[in-house]
Amino acid sequence: MDNGIVWRPTERQIKESRLQGFIEKHEFRDYQELFKKSIDDVAWFWDAFVKDLGLIWDAPYKTVLDVSRGWEWATWFRGGKFNWVYNALDRHAQSSESRNKPAVIWEKEDSTHGILTYKELLDQVNRFANALLALGIEKGDRLGVFMPMSPECVIATLSISKIGAIFTPIFSGYAAAAIADRLTDCQAKLLITADGFLRRGNLVPMKPTADEALKLAPSVKHCIVKKRTQSPIPWNADKDLDWDELVGKQSPECPHEKTDPEDPYMIIYTSGTTGKPKGTVHVHCGFPLKSAMDLAYHFDLKSSDILFWFTDMGWMMGPWEVSGALLLGAAIFIYDGAPDYPKPDRLWDMIARHRVTALGVSPTVIRALMRHPLEEVKRHDLSSLRILGSTGEPWNPDPWMWYFEHIGGKRCPIINYSGGTEIGGGILCCSFLEPLKPCAFTGPTLGMDADVLDEQGAPIRGEVGELVIRKPWIGMARGFWNDAKRYEQTYWSRFPDVWVHGDWALVDADGFWFIEGRSDDTIKVAGKRIGPAEVESALVSHAAVSEAAAIGVPDELKGEKVVCFAVLKPGYTADESLRSELRQHAVSALGKAVAPDKIKFVKEIPKTRNAKIMRRVIRAKYLGLSDLGDLSGLENTSALDEIGKAL
Repeated sequence: MDNGIVWRPTERQIKESRLQGFIEKHEFRDYQELFKKSIDDVAWFWDAFVKDLGLIWDAPYKTVLDVSRGWEWATWFRGGKFNWVYNALDRHAQSSESRNKPAVIWEKEDSTHGILTYKELLDQVNRFANALLALGIEKGDRLGVFMPMSPECVIATLSISKIGAIFTPIFSGYAAAAIADRLTDCQAKLLITADGFLRRGNLVPMKPTADEALKLAPSVKHCIVKKRTQSPIPWNADKDLDWDELVGKQSPECPHEKTDPEDPYMIIYTSGTTGKPKGTVHVHCGFPLKSAMDLAYHFDLKSSDILFWFTDMGWMMGPWEVSGALLLGAAIFIYDGAPDYPKPDRLWDMIARHRVTALGVSPTVIRALMRHPLEEVKRHDLSSLRILGSTGEPWNPDPWMWYFEHIGGKRCPIINYSGGTEIGGGILCCSFLEPLKPCAFTGPTLGMDADVLDEQGAPIRGEVGELVIRKPWIGMARGFWNDAKRYEQTYWSRFPDVWVHGDWALVDADGFWFIEGRSDDTIKVAGKRIGPAEVESALVSHAAVSEAAAIGVPDELKGEKVVCFAVLKPGYTADESLRSELRQHAVSALGKAVAPDKIKFVKEIPKTRNAKIMRRVIRAKYLGLSDLGDLSGLENTSALDEIGKAL
């Protein structure tokens, strides 16, 4: 190894990469010269990218970048007309070269599988789009998508955008209250769901959960249900519509809406440290183009590739995979089961059988799978892989090396990737042109003028600081739904004209970047972000709880797990029976995936003088750290002892 470097690109990998082709096309000497140009002149870069991709415009744009309202409200490609689904689907399906290429390859946990070509996918999308139009759905209407990772989920997503409506992806593991919060906030007109799906051989019902959510979301007028498992489900004749009956009678022809580049296409909710989930708004010429650029130039995804990102449509990597890969004319592989069921080698078996070329997972998945005997990997031919990706949370060195050596055979680079829902893709990444160090990023993605700042806003290297972005980029959120002030306060209020992301980052002596965790209190369980306030609200909604505090603590498998501290109301006894009842209450409100791992009982919770919960102090005390940080704002010092002896 050389300064910790474990991988360098071969001459062939460099020569055949899309990124090297772009460098040569624009006559740059090397990657660093291109990167500097991409952040010095972000308008030039994004203009060059859309031209390189050969995107089709219904009307040409007149201005690439408009910052007249300030960088936080930058807009792109003004004067043009652009629908991302037409570019991701119709243009490929109408081409004799790609119409019969696979677009979606899918497999269910019971091993049922199939393929939709670009032409077949277009037919299904058009039929579903026509069904939505027949129900009175119009441009700008909001629709919720609460489905497992299935071909119907992809079809619904594309159909909504094609007609100019706005979709809200909802994690398939959410409980009814979390679903209702999102549907109500965006005033959704329609929900699309399924009867259920299989997880470790057991039926996970979705329709009953959807029904409970709709009782709390009066704006929803219709619920379209795809019967995937054929299990008995409740049926509301006034609201429910059968997917197959509705879609089967529709025409396979449907023109796309000629949307403005800044027309919203998605409201995706992300949890913060306080308050309700944030409805992040993304537009036709935003998130899809950012995802396509990251995949094209950093992951080197080509039209001949099959991308399998192990995710859910409710997390940003689901829409990211669909929009980015299809815009590039590649195929996506989707799977809605457990990665190690019915045998520990399920993931590797699917990669080998379907000849997947690009695999994306979270470190959590690798940490879980590497516990099985290595023979579970070795029995499968993984030679089709040429790209490894990862995102979700920081790596540990051992799992990173296991992934690199045993899955990628030391020949596939691990494209480490970190950004966020509000970013529309990555801030930091790697590429096929630069050497790799375990767990690290080689730097910011193209077009991202990122930096690491100290508390005063000065750039720092070799120590941890705030990860920031100094200039607008195409994938950035267009605010939060009906909450512009919260958006500005969350990301733009600390330093003038600087996006503060909320991650701690470090740039080492060799120029490699590392993410060191959240600088706010957001908890990441297996790569899934949840705000402590959302957990606390679930507990406080129980009659026995007067106050609660939630923190994330390190977990070998999930990266973080949730630990809660609850203050009980008079008349309630802190015992195991109540603890169990509270956890089940939280599961009902949040879903099992992000529910508390432990619930501790205390008499009081550490707070500031203005009544803010000091979660960082709680976490440090719980973990037994000697340095609890600045305690000058702590109002009730006796509460620290409560954390230390919590039952």
